[in-house]
Amino acid sequence: MAAAHDQQASTRATGVVGIAILCSRVLGLIREQVFAGLFGAGKNLDAFLMAFRLPNLLRDLFAEGALSTAFITTFSKKIATEGDESAWRLANKVVTLTAVFMSAVTVLGIIFAPQLVDLLTWWSWPPDKTALTILLTRIMWPFMFLVSLAALVMGMLNAKHVFGAPAMASSYFNLGSIIGGVAIGWWLDPHFGAPSLTGLAIGTLIGGTWQLIAQFPTLWRVGYKYRADFQWRDAGVGTVLTLMGPAVIAASAVQVNVLINSGFAASLGNGPVSWLNIAFRLMQLPLGIFGVAIGTVTLPLVSKSAAVGNMDAFRAILARGIRLAFLLTIPSAIGLAMLASPIISVIYEHGRFTAAMTRQTAGALQFYAIGLVAYSALKVLTPAFYAIDKRKTPMNVSFLAIGLNLFLNWLFTFRLGWGHRGLAFSTSLVATINFLLLYGLMWRHTRRLETRRMLAGLGKICVAGVLLALVCWAANHWWLDAWERLRFLEKLSALLVAIVVSSITFFSVAFLLRVSEVQDVVDLVTRRFRNRRL
Repeated sequence: MAAAHDQQASTRATGVVGIAILCSRVLGLIREQVFAGLFGAGKNLDAFLMAFRLPNLLRDLFAEGALSTAFITTFSKKIATEGDESAWRLANKVVTLTAVFMSAVTVLGIIFAPQLVDLLTWWSWPPDKTALTILLTRIMWPFMFLVSLAALVMGMLNAKHVFGAPAMASSYFNLGSIIGGVAIGWWLDPHFGAPSLTGLAIGTLIGGTWQLIAQFPTLWRVGYKYRADFQWRDAGVGTVLTLMGPAVIAASAVQVNVLINSGFAASLGNGPVSWLNIAFRLMQLPLGIFGVAIGTVTLPLVSKSAAVGNMDAFRAILARGIRLAFLLTIPSAIGLAMLASPIISVIYEHGRFTAAMTRQTAGALQFYAIGLVAYSALKVLTPAFYAIDKRKTPMNVSFLAIGLNLFLNWLFTFRLGWGHRGLAFSTSLVATINFLLLYGLMWRHTRRLETRRMLAGLGKICVAGVLLALVCWAANHWWLDAWERLRFLEKLSALLVAIVVSSITFFSVAFLLRVSEVQDVVDLVTRRFRNRRL
């Protein structure tokens, strides 16, 4: 009964988080759309994106990656075994330690920005482009400090089963970046040349500050009051740091791969950095809505089950999360791959973003879409290893991922001459291999993981996916074939029709094939509708 209740709670919470993250991702797309329209996909946008990549990379590595996973796991166990007061004391110690450490990292990053930028671009950029990137890096570097604290606040709220408010916090980051960045940028340079990029960098800090303080009222309502605590010789802090070590190494594989990809892209001239970044952000839209949402809700539940030794519940919740990730991201991947050019044209082809840039970006998006399902499932699967104290497993697999990514980048980009498309394809292959290895290892650790049920569901999803692909193919040949000559509203209408028809087709077929997760959602909606009528 407890497992069934947790699964129902997981479904509802995933919906709440999914809606909140959808708002954030849409605002993120608007942010990217505004920046691309103002600057185009060329030298200036390359410099801004590369400058943001370093603090954003370390944010993914520490704040929203290793630190968040280690803290939520330990904090959830504290609540389950020792109660709220003990958990709040741990939170004060970790928040204080994080603030001190990230302050030092911020100072060092500002000092050594020139060396970091040279390393990231492989010394391949001209002096003027490099100097602009260094300036923007120094302005945006404190973003890491702000978002690290925001990730801890989010972790506390998630552990207390409050998901909506922290999921909405990233929307405030995007709003602050757009409003503050564009306003200051216009004030510095109304023509939006290189000087106005400074305004966008300052807007990033405004957004990061808003993301942090927006969560404070909800945090106070669940009972937290911050008091500086420098007593770091504590078992709970030790557990967080112990979990973080392997988690940092495991997560660093992805970040090292990002650095490697950045170097390859930078060496290809002006444009590829922007094309790949825009394509990856589009791929992250369904990844954030579905993969991150499911992973956010699943982690506290599997941590709680593992803490009390209920492995049946652990397996059921984890397997359900992976199945749900498959159900939601397989149609997304097919749609992104087959409708790449119309999607990018509608969203980005404005201002200085040209049709040629659309074609280059669409090529990258098609290859990124191949790895979307694996990326999403990894968001659910990887944190589960820390819940069962198998923290070294993702770390060991990450070493293979780094070497494999480097080889595949060289093979597809230079040896086969695929250019930036080769980098996207390499990224997808590495993610897929990473997931398959981790799934096999988790199956071995837990002895069983409802694999037969998962494969049966996957087969049904693929059947529905084939019909979705046929709808997308028909759309490309019947009413999107002339999308380059259509006006914006015509493009948007045609694209929306294609997306709506293909989505209805997919989920209708999945329901008729009795895919359990679709039936659960339909049952939930039906019960709520009946209750309202009564």
